Amino acid sequence: MHFPLFIAKRLYSEQGDKRKVSRPAIHIATAGVAIGLAVMIISVCVVLGFKHTIRDKVIGFGSHIQVADFLTLQQMEQYPIVIDDSMIDVLKHIPDVAHVQRFAMKEGILKTDSDFLGVAFKGVGPDFDSTFIHNNMVEGSIPHFSDSVSHNQIVVSQLMADKLHLKSGQRIFAYFFDNNGVRTRRFTIAGIYQTNLKKYDETIVFTDLYTAVKLNGWESDQASGAELSVNNFDNLDMVESRVISKVKGTVDHYGETYSSATIKELNPQIFQWLDLMDLNVWIILALMLIVAGVTMISGLLIIILERTSMIGILKALGARNKTIRHTFMWFAVFIIGKGMLIGNVLSLGILALQQAFGIIKLDAQTYYVSTVPVEINVLYIVALNVATLLISVFMLVAPSYLISHIHPAKSMRYE
Repeated sequence: MHFPLFIAKRLYSEQGDKRKVSRPAIHIATAGVAIGLAVMIISVCVVLGFKHTIRDKVIGFGSHIQVADFLTLQQMEQYPIVIDDSMIDVLKHIPDVAHVQRFAMKEGILKTDSDFLGVAFKGVGPDFDSTFIHNNMVEGSIPHFSDSVSHNQIVVSQLMADKLHLKSGQRIFAYFFDNNGVRTRRFTIAGIYQTNLKKYDETIVFTDLYTAVKLNGWESDQASGAELSVNNFDNLDMVESRVISKVKGTVDHYGETYSSATIKELNPQIFQWLDLMDLNVWIILALMLIVAGVTMISGLLIIILERTSMIGILKALGARNKTIRHTFMWFAVFIIGKGMLIGNVLSLGILALQQAFGIIKLDAQTYYVSTVPVEINVLYIVALNVATLLISVFMLVAPSYLISHIHPAKSMRYE
């Protein structure tokens, strides 16, 4: 067996004199590494979970990329463009585009006998991917949305239902304003959803694409635009460049100009806020690595000083400074390894409990989620473990040179 490793194992497994100060120092160093690594793993997994949960909610309402009229994307007013089967076919054949669906927006007012509320009706057709809304339904069901007939059914948010005292199955009047005056339509509430994303829960009502198109007075081949989902969010900008090459600057037969925008461009504040979380994580990682490193340095120095007599004997027997340094570095690796094992078990246990039972609650109106979301990413956890080990060992290199200043003659008399 490698000599430094052999000595380090014997030192680490030795029970020794309980009065020695090295045992508490080892326990403190182990705890420092364990707590530091646990906090880092929990921080990364929580931030990943939070970012992806909020991101998926925003994408659920608007997909990854929107193709619409240039003025619609710039001014947020509704200018129709032609989204017919040929355009859908062009968009579907763009590499990495997973799904394409048409949509049409129409502003209106929901009114009960005692109250009213301004909302935005989002018309969707049979190509609508209802997975996101289905996962957030709290009451009722999602109707079959049509692009050829009006079923006069809508899906409203829990926020709207609370304000207007609505429930599924109830009928409600909606009022729409245009150049021809006021139009009234009676809808049946098919279901109620809740995403806790206030910006959308306050405004978005889902209905038939046919209904929204007719209320806008558009032709059957027109819509507000098309929503595109991509296979991988990390490839969003690359896919959008492909979309731009296909549609940007193209004019439909009504004279309207096609353009496109990503969900990040349509919601810059939310995504900038999510990006700021990365900075917070880096700060936490740096602080925890410093804590782990300082406790390990302190522990190693105490161990070296307490083992001064042993170091002198080894030097007297011909051991080089490099060999003795390697011995104590291996000793430190054992301490770090035990701390990392405890840190992994502790952090993964806490994360698993939170993921399964949602123990830690949040104010949904403030944080957009009712419980702390976690995402256990094995790759990141392995990377954190490797980085913790390497950085901790690297921080111990300089303190280990204290061994070079220990003289055999003096140290053998040291107690």
